[in-house]
Amino acid sequence: MSIFARKPKTTSKLREAAGTHTARALDANPAVTRVGVETAQIYYHAGFLSPEQCDGLIALIDANNRPSTLLSDRPDVGFRTSHSCDMNRYDPAVQPIDEAIARLLDIAPERGETMQGQRYAPGQQFRAHHDYFHESESYWEKVKVHGGQRTWTAMIYLNDVEDGGATWFPHAGIKVAPRRGMLLAWNNMKLDGSPNEMTLHEGMPVVEGVKYIITKWFREGNWVN
Repeated sequence: MSIFARKPKTTSKLREAAGTHTARALDANPAVTRVGVETAQIYYHAGFLSPEQCDGLIALIDANNRPSTLLSDRPDVGFRTSHSCDMNRYDPAVQPIDEAIARLLDIAPERGETMQGQRYAPGQQFRAHHDYFHESESYWEKVKVHGGQRTWTAMIYLNDVEDGGATWFPHAGIKVAPRRGMLLAWNNMKLDGSPNEMTLHEGMPVVEGVKYIITKWFREGNWVN
């Protein structure tokens, strides 16, 4: 045994390792495609969910939604106008999907937040934002003890949308139209484990139809509700 104590990994190193580990798993999966940008790790998996699974989740969202909220203590009216609901991870319609997402990203399920369902009616949107937490915000002290920083985001489109509702990454130059059953995943951190500003993204306004998605966020540590 070495007489020298091993230095614990810093928070940044943990995030860096999480990014490398999940990217390696996604790169090795033939069903997953990496989006061709150098500034962010963004992937998609077409047909990740079946139509029946999508319909089951849509029904849960319709039955349990509420106006979406923001963590910031300086909310901007009109910034996020969708409706959301928390998905019970032990619901028979949710648990297999919740576990499949963690398995795809090769992340311990304990690091995943409660899956959230979202519904966007015509005109509703989520303006450009980051999924990672900003340390300058008042919520930072609270989220630090509930699993810490967000690392990966996984989002699944549950239906096609007649017009509008794309997910737009303005800095990365990517715009993704909703496709039923498709999973979109990205690392909110840079390769060195620091927040990646290039992951700024927007849920563009729906023009015609209703957009349904589910979102699963992962933390650098075990998530505690």
